[in-house]
Amino acid sequence: MSPADFSLDRLRAYIGRELDFDGHHCRIVEFLEDGPALVLSCETAAPIIQPNQHGDATRRVAQTRTVPILTPDGNALHADFLKLNLSL
Repeated sequence: MSPADFSLDRLRAYIGRELDFDGHHCRIVEFLEDGPALVLSCETAAPIIQPNQHGDATRRVAQTRTVPILTPDGNALHADFLKLNLSL
């Protein structure tokens, strides 16, 4: 599969899809077009403490993970993206 094979509209359609990634149950919560990248919320990973705008710890939230779609040179699909097993 080459980078030319994926569609930005199709990737947007994956928002909300649940999958397993690096041993955790995750949900795709966002698509970053300028990366391009997918943002995963890892629901079974230990929650992290999220600070407010002043740096004070206020609440625990699910860990997030940004998965790049392309390698840094843009010539191939990133290995972490390939682990997601999404059909493009």
